[in-house]
Amino acid sequence: MRFGIVLGKSGGALSQMIPLFKKCVGGPIGNGKQCFSWVHAADLAEVFSFLLKHPELSGPFNVCSPKPVTNSVLSKALGKALHRPSFIPAPGFMVRLVLGEFGSVILNGQRVIPRRLMDSGFVFKYQEINEALAELVTP
Repeated sequence: MRFGIVLGKSGGALSQMIPLFKKCVGGPIGNGKQCFSWVHAADLAEVFSFLLKHPELSGPFNVCSPKPVTNSVLSKALGKALHRPSFIPAPGFMVRLVLGEFGSVILNGQRVIPRRLMDSGFVFKYQEINEALAELVTP
């Protein structure tokens, strides 16, 4: 399995992003145009279960929402979910400095579609970033 950025209630990408947004300094990374392929942690768990129930399926599977977003759209959605502004961009050089190699992954982005999973009958519960983030940041 090849995973998109996993969004969950604890740890991962959101644990690094939420504190900045709560301090009203969150926003797009770099130019914000890079694609962000993501998956809700609940869907990730369901994909594991689905593939275990279907041993006839083999080979690589992309595990990410069928609706990737740009980093700018992600930032707006997270700001909306947290009721915070989301317009202060993080300069690319700072992202690389703080996050190292992972910063380059975020700045380059990647648009991935889970075609084989969908063709196999898997249905994602969280396909829209706004719904996923609303569920994840609600106490």
